[in-house]
Amino acid sequence: MKILIEDKTAVLPAKKYGGTERVIWGLAKELVKLGHEVYLLAKEGSHSDFATVIHYDETKDLKSHIPDNIDVVHLFHSLGKAIDKPYIFTMGGNPSPEQALDINMVFVSKNHAQRYGSKAFVHNGLDWDDYPDPILDNKRNYLHFLAKASWKVKNLFGTAKIALKSGNKLHVMGGKRWTYRNFKRGLKYILNKNIIFHGMVENDKKMEIAQYSKALVFPVVWHEPFGLAITESMYAGCAVFGTKNGSLAELITPEVGFASNNSNEIIKAIREFDYNPKRCHEHAVKYYNSKVMTESYLELYEKVISGKTINPQVPKYIEEANVVPKFT
Repeated sequence: MKILIEDKTAVLPAKKYGGTERVIWGLAKELVKLGHEVYLLAKEGSHSDFATVIHYDETKDLKSHIPDNIDVVHLFHSLGKAIDKPYIFTMGGNPSPEQALDINMVFVSKNHAQRYGSKAFVHNGLDWDDYPDPILDNKRNYLHFLAKASWKVKNLFGTAKIALKSGNKLHVMGGKRWTYRNFKRGLKYILNKNIIFHGMVENDKKMEIAQYSKALVFPVVWHEPFGLAITESMYAGCAVFGTKNGSLAELITPEVGFASNNSNEIIKAIREFDYNPKRCHEHAVKYYNSKVMTESYLELYEKVISGKTINPQVPKYIEEANVVPKFT
């Protein structure tokens, strides 16, 4: 099968953060391992030693970039109406009520799909060979936050409150410091020596910090479509404590963490949880790897190549399903 994967907004491979880019890179590598021929449509500067790279030219339309011999196109940023090849479209975010959706749209968690009236989803997987092996039998003596700290929906202040009240230090990956506007939230967090910022971190640094952490604290106040921070943290041997919003209720099983929209319940769970780094690591390796993801996508490729659509009708925003429960 000849497969073109589109990620026209990014340079591949990802050099630092690049959540979606890491998913795409792992997918492409796994497809090649399985004997398929892969083309990557990506931003100028992209390169690969296992796939053919086509650099995206903004002066041309999407269709003109696609070779004639392609069997299926996997889109991540462009709707498929502009091309005449079988295709699927992976939606990684939360579309607004006004946003145009696609009949061949695939979501990244069951909850994500349900909120748009779809049953089509594939959990994100990562190529764990791109990550250093974590130390699983060392002492773990703090908690961590892994997300863009300035993004309000990631709820860094709620994370800080939970960490400190549970009696733990908090290491923040994804932000350098509190911003000026945060002063109104209280100096007890801003000046607290038990909150340590590391800025944006690469894989090696991420694992170096996470492998000494007991858990990721992730009390997001929006419907998280998937949450690579969750699976990356599990891979490092960390439990996960978060809200029940979005995908979290399906990803955070009792064996690897606890989910609640009540901060006091999360604090209690952090204090009482039976931490088992090996169990968390093995859970991520087994369920959230690029091979599992790729096998699921191959089934969908075959479906559209046969002339079928991914969804019986175009997904649509369901207002009641997208209401975010209050975090207390």
